[in-house]
Amino acid sequence: MKKGLELSRDYYNVFGRQMLDEQFAELMPYLAAGVCGSGSECLGFDDENSRDHDFDPGFCIFLPDEETVSRRDAFLLERAYAKLPRTFEGAARPYVQPVGGARRGVLRIEDFLMEKTGTKDGVLDLYQWLNVPEQSLLEVVNGEIYFDNYGKMTEIRKRLHYYPEDIRLKKLAGHLLLMGQSGQYNFERCLRHGEKGAAQLALYEFVKSTLSVLFLLNRQYQPFYKWAFRAAKNLTVCPGTAEKLERLLCAGSMDGAGNMLDEDKAMSIDQIADDILASLRQEGLTDTEGRELELHAYEVNSRVRDSGLRNMHVLAAV
Repeated sequence: MKKGLELSRDYYNVFGRQMLDEQFAELMPYLAAGVCGSGSECLGFDDENSRDHDFDPGFCIFLPDEETVSRRDAFLLERAYAKLPRTFEGAARPYVQPVGGARRGVLRIEDFLMEKTGTKDGVLDLYQWLNVPEQSLLEVVNGEIYFDNYGKMTEIRKRLHYYPEDIRLKKLAGHLLLMGQSGQYNFERCLRHGEKGAAQLALYEFVKSTLSVLFLLNRQYQPFYKWAFRAAKNLTVCPGTAEKLERLLCAGSMDGAGNMLDEDKAMSIDQIADDILASLRQEGLTDTEGRELELHAYEVNSRVRDSGLRNMHVLAAV
């Protein structure tokens, strides 16, 4: 079975390209086409189970502003797209739009960017980067663009391909602090209090924060939580950490058929923290002695160049 990206590309090559060339040749200099945005297929993570909802073999046609491509031309494009075959290689384009609006079809670049970034042009100042969900940024730059004659989508995707370095460092500092507090400190402290439920929450927070640190160290946006582990297993900086986190998260807390004891979990937390610390040192992000991640978090924060951002609370970017 074809992956969604391949299926959509083939659908475009069989039906879409001919439609655009024959009916909208005069608009082609201003258009872009491809697939990006929401959905596991845009990440290459789809399988047969992904087709139970919001799956579409179609593609996106991206338009610039109304001064460049008129509302009438946009309407004609929408109508022509709607007339394309609704089934292709066993997949069907739905009649009802997914919750949250259309994912495929004719899209204004301004509308797409407003939904994802909160701005019509995708231009973000340093502090606006703090407010855009990481998943939304990924949805701008994922997938595949088949052609971009106007060049606007390519320019935007290049500009938003990843965080500015100051934002990466601020986020890294915050998540390192949370790693230290939840895993190195609160997990065992909660156990000593006899609060196993609280200890499990601390463990969850440690895993969640460590995943964020992994993606930040690899300079890649973290996808929606249900795809985070799958994506993390392909990261090259601090390899194998995602697997350790998954075992830690899924292990039982009682001794039995191979379940991990609480003391083993504490040991695993320390090993993972040491792995992260080694990567921080290798990148030259900390010279601080010791194993406490909280101390290293503040050193990473001190390396943020913008003084306003640096002096914000260390968790401001989390």
